Amino acid sequence: MEGFDPRTSFGREVSMRYDAEDTRGDEERTVAFLAGLAAGRDALEFAVGTGRVALPLAGSGIRVDGVELSPDMVDRMREKPGGDLIEVTMGDMSTVTTGRRYGLVYLVYNTIGNLLTQDDQVRCFENAARHLAEDGVFVVECRIPTAPARPRHQYVDAEHVGVDHVGLDVCRYDPVTQILDENHVRISAEGIVLSPIRLRLAHPPEFDLMARIAGLRLRERWGGWEHEPYTATSRRHVSVYEHAG
Repeated sequence: MEGFDPRTSFGREVSMRYDAEDTRGDEERTVAFLAGLAAGRDALEFAVGTGRVALPLAGSGIRVDGVELSPDMVDRMREKPGGDLIEVTMGDMSTVTTGRRYGLVYLVYNTIGNLLTQDDQVRCFENAARHLAEDGVFVVECRIPTAPARPRHQYVDAEHVGVDHVGLDVCRYDPVTQILDENHVRISAEGIVLSPIRLRLAHPPEFDLMARIAGLRLRERWGGWEHEPYTATSRRHVSVYEHAG
């Protein structure tokens, strides 16, 4: 995507509207799943963002630390009740370390795709492994890629059609790099708002190989946060990894 800079893709403007646009409504189920795995132990969220998951998880009695690249996203979290209690280490989730180990490390909402090379995604798994206690687990939530099957590897989807505005998802996929260039376009009487993002797409078996490289193995995989079976028709996966051996 011409002109796209991943280091600034979650800047102040995006952070100001992020919760309104990207709160999915499944936070309660997400937190219940993660709290069950943490079992009272400390947790670390890669790409903690505005605290959409970290804050309610901390509210359940789990100590939650975070790693985040964008200071603007962290600023939004700090404005929320309890947001100043989350200890955040600023930096790239594939390399930065908190110096601590956790019973749970998690990375949700397709965010691993923000790492735009396979090497960076492997490094993310390795970094998660470094932060895990001996019996800890690493949870990755990600959608199942559909772009590779689209005609000509490009498409426009109508995400929302309303009386006062229209939301479009405009995408182009490169099968060589596995990069999806995506722009969420909101058209209304007030004007046009563009929300561009680049993601590297990967299917679950590739993530499983990344885990093996990092010394982890798949413990279980679900089709959602309520332990739905993972099947050929699942739209996303929630994969739980543990130390191998």
